[in-house]
Amino acid sequence: MKKDGNKVVIITGATSGIGLATAKLFIEKGCSVYGIARKPYCGNDFKCYSTSVCDYEEIKRIFGEIYEREGKIDVFINNAGIGVAGAMEEASAERIREIADVNLTAPCVLSGTVLPYMKAGAKIINISSVGGIMPIPYQSVYSATKAGVEVFSRALANEVKPQKIKVCTVLPGDTKTGFTDARVCEGTDARARKSVEKMARDERRGKSPESVARVVYKVAQRKNPPLRVTVGGGYKLLVFLQRLLPVKLVNFIIREIYC
Repeated sequence: MKKDGNKVVIITGATSGIGLATAKLFIEKGCSVYGIARKPYCGNDFKCYSTSVCDYEEIKRIFGEIYEREGKIDVFINNAGIGVAGAMEEASAERIREIADVNLTAPCVLSGTVLPYMKAGAKIINISSVGGIMPIPYQSVYSATKAGVEVFSRALANEVKPQKIKVCTVLPGDTKTGFTDARVCEGTDARARKSVEKMARDERRGKSPESVARVVYKVAQRKNPPLRVTVGGGYKLLVFLQRLLPVKLVNFIIREIYC
C-alpha cells in the first residue's frame, strides 16, 4: 500500500464533458486519477471503472480497491449527472426517480461511502449548477436536484469539519458539452420544447468544459476552499444579484428569458 505520492483523485462521469476535461487536467498536474462512468473509456491515460453511480455495492468495492492500491483518497468529485426536461404535467414518475437517483441520491450516498477513506485535508467537490440557484422552467426536477446538491454540501461541510475534510460545490452555467444533446425532453408541450431549444442554443455557445475543470482544480488546491464557487464572471454576477433581489423579481427575469 502506497503511503506517499501525489494527490489521488476520483471523478464520476469521467468519460465526457466536464468530467473528462477535469480528469485530463488533474493528470496533467501529476495526480493519480480514477474515473467512474456508465460508458467504457477508450483512453489509456487513466483507469476508469465502468458502472452506474447508483450501483452502491460496486462503488464501495471500487473505493476499497483504489484505497488498497494508493493508501489514500485525496479528492472525490461528484460530477455524474443526467438531464430531463419538459412540462411537469407530462413528466413521468419513472424519469423523476431516475434523475433524482443519479443527480442527488448518488452524490449523497457516494460522499458517505468515500469518507472513511479520507483524512485531514481531503476534499469532496460536488458539481451542481447555476440552475440550482436560479431554477429553470421546464427543467424543474433537474433544478431541484441541483439545489439539493447545494444544500447537502453545506450540511456535510459542517459534519466533516472536525475531521478537517472540506466540501465545496461548483456551479457551472451554460457549458458546451455533450450533456446538451443527451438531455431527454419529455412530452409534446410546445412552450416546453421552445424553452429547451433556447437553453440548448445558449449551452452550445457556452463556456468550455476545460474552463470548469480549471475551477475544480483550483478548488482542490486550496487549503480552505469556499463552500460555493460559480464558474464565469457573468454567472457570478447573476448568483450574487439573486441574493439581493426579491424572489418574485428573480423568477420574473427567469420567466422572461426561458418562457
